[in-house]
Amino acid sequence: MKEITRRDFLNTAASVAMGSAIVGNAVFLNADSAAALGTGSSTSGMADTADLSLQSLVFPEPQDISSTGSDFVLNDQVRIVVPKDAGEEDLLLARLLANELGDRFGLQLKIKRIAKLTPDEPVILMGSIKNPLVRKHCSYMSLIETTEALGAEGYILHADSKMILVAGSDDRGAFYGLQSLRQLVATANTELRVRGVLVRDRPSKPYRGLYMFLPGRDNIAFFKRFVRDFMALYKYNTLILEMNACMRLDSHPELNYGWVQFARDANYSFRNYPPRSFHDMEQNSSHQDTADGGFLEKEEVADLASWARKYHIEVVPSLPSFTHSYYLLSEHRELAAVPENKWPDIYCPTNTKSYDLVFEVYDEYLDVLKPRSVHIGHDELFLPVDASPRCSDKNIGELFGEDVRRIHDYLASKGIKTQLWGDMLLQSVRGSRLRKNNTPDGWTYYSPGGLTLEQVERLIPKDCLIYNWFWRDEKGQRGSAEQNEAQLDKMGFQQIFGNFEPGIENYEVRKMRSTLLGGAPSAWAATNEVGFGKELMATFLGCSGILWTGHVSDGKALSAQVQSMLPKIRARLSGVTPPSQTETSIVPVDISNRFNSSGSIPMLPVDLSGMVRGTVEYNNVPFELKSGDGKRVIAVGTKGKEDIALPESATGILVGEAPTSLIFLHAAGRPALNREGFRLIWDQQDTADLLGWYEVVYEDGFVTTIPIRYGVNICEWNWDRRTSANDYCYGADALAVGQQTRENVTFFAYEWINPRLGKVIREIRLQGTTGFRGGSGDFNNEYGPVIASNAIMLAALSIVKKRG
Repeated sequence: MKEITRRDFLNTAASVAMGSAIVGNAVFLNADSAAALGTGSSTSGMADTADLSLQSLVFPEPQDISSTGSDFVLNDQVRIVVPKDAGEEDLLLARLLANELGDRFGLQLKIKRIAKLTPDEPVILMGSIKNPLVRKHCSYMSLIETTEALGAEGYILHADSKMILVAGSDDRGAFYGLQSLRQLVATANTELRVRGVLVRDRPSKPYRGLYMFLPGRDNIAFFKRFVRDFMALYKYNTLILEMNACMRLDSHPELNYGWVQFARDANYSFRNYPPRSFHDMEQNSSHQDTADGGFLEKEEVADLASWARKYHIEVVPSLPSFTHSYYLLSEHRELAAVPENKWPDIYCPTNTKSYDLVFEVYDEYLDVLKPRSVHIGHDELFLPVDASPRCSDKNIGELFGEDVRRIHDYLASKGIKTQLWGDMLLQSVRGSRLRKNNTPDGWTYYSPGGLTLEQVERLIPKDCLIYNWFWRDEKGQRGSAEQNEAQLDKMGFQQIFGNFEPGIENYEVRKMRSTLLGGAPSAWAATNEVGFGKELMATFLGCSGILWTGHVSDGKALSAQVQSMLPKIRARLSGVTPPSQTETSIVPVDISNRFNSSGSIPMLPVDLSGMVRGTVEYNNVPFELKSGDGKRVIAVGTKGKEDIALPESATGILVGEAPTSLIFLHAAGRPALNREGFRLIWDQQDTADLLGWYEVVYEDGFVTTIPIRYGVNICEWNWDRRTSANDYCYGADALAVGQQTRENVTFFAYEWINPRLGKVIREIRLQGTTGFRGGSGDFNNEYGPVIASNAIMLAALSIVKKRG
């Protein structure tokens, strides 16, 4: 039987992502993609909000949405109203909306306490049905029963020319109504408006989580933006946060020191997994990029948890125990099941001192975070039983089950629930007996299979929440994925789909299982914008859509959905508004005298004969698509496995002034690779294929470079032929420049902000890479092979000029 791991599962899950595809903001999609989403397509840029279908206005798609016939105009006459004796939740909603409108649109609205609504005064009223003003107005509109019938986390949003009402069945429902309202704010005909709609909405599943690592100190600001402007906005309600020894521990400060040394040893050895394991035996899931290989102060960790709770997100600390316990054993080798490992990962459960350590560390996290649940890990038990002096004559299933029960009972004594991975509870996943393994040096050892049904029944408490990451059929696995979840159900457990991906099959039937509470996709690399942006947007958005709406759609449509939403997501997550969105003086630069290719590159193949000529517009940005002497683009080659008949570089792309930003309209010759960040933990940037770079040459001779990475700021010219949800470009926006639908051509607009404002840029050079190697497709410590040859094609360049 094939030994399946979470890593193996991820290896295939990432390639088949599918999800709920409801377009939120139409951006430069090709006609076929736009048709799949039910929106129009235009090479001149974003369609007016008024022309979008109602379902496209809010993500995830509401259960029911209809037009009220008139929009609400937002201006300085509007008031956000709360009751005279407003509670904290009412005030929170009001402040969050006021801050949003002020920060993003420059509209400063006042919050007003009132006893009753005044006719003809334009107001925004938000709160649960318990809010007396909300309840009275719902009664007037005959909406009380409708609102209450929506159930937990449900809400009604009503907007017309006179008033905006958000009424939640509970506090969380009112909060999610606000998140939908945030998405309805748009500028139309120079006015700030909210589309006139009536929304009745509720979630399909109660547990909508994300699994990620505690951020490092340099990424705390990103973490907070991600919680507020992604998780909350798209209606996630649970954050499983892997902690390890990444908070200062007063009881065991040696673990903080050990954690830093462990991370340095792995990263500075250029390894994804620890060096010098016993007989070079496989160890994995070291996660040394948790907290970026460092640790935070308790005050910082407490602040992050408080921030999440403010946005109605429950924090579940993940504190791996028994397995993947590097952080506990870095300075306590005497407790290790295999002490010969340089960095042991499994503690010995027969040594009572192991639990002294576990519970002392747990207590510090419990005191700071005050969680209702703790995720205790317990997956992938690959203990070499014959190498462990205390465990070699023990039944490993008994040791595993007794360990779970011991930790569960300790947490339960404090009123805290237990969550854990479920693979060891199923022999259909883990096998039924000891399995023979061989190390690279020829040493033979045996590792345990899963627990028996009798052991699960006797040892594993039934109030544990089980994370089912084996929800998809795998070759060589006994029993189907649906049989696995049925078995957990029969055992008496509630479960969620862990490592969730939007490529799940037969979900319309599987979601009906009453013990399936929801799901949680996972981020198995450092918490930062680089990794989340380039590789997880489709997963996170697709799973949000499934868990809220209960529906799944195909990958290509989800890819278009993601690409259309990215301009706003990117601005929120980066905290940076690009100059092209605030400035009015934006002009094309004529680069046609440097064109060196007709756009026909048979070796790839590339055919740009269907590309339009003339001016096309991207939001406020005009691009001039020219043709000179039959040439259409500046093309350079990325030299990979094979020779390619293109120059390695292009120079003399003249600018001659000091721009605020440069906006490149470019495309790759063919698809490349954008692998997950955990493929090169020590070199995360290079998990996206580096095709080349721009050199920006200033008048004073200083040169800076702009990397061109696949999936980060460039994708292929025939992007419309994509099939996977993961085929999107995080840092650049797709612009359809084909003359006709059958001649789909897509280029990507990438804006680079000048870090030396006021300094004149003399020229730009374009250079392709030679022999680049990115991340391996396997789970190892190696770079992958040399990438396939490719091309970078620059069709146009525009600049944002300085203010007059």
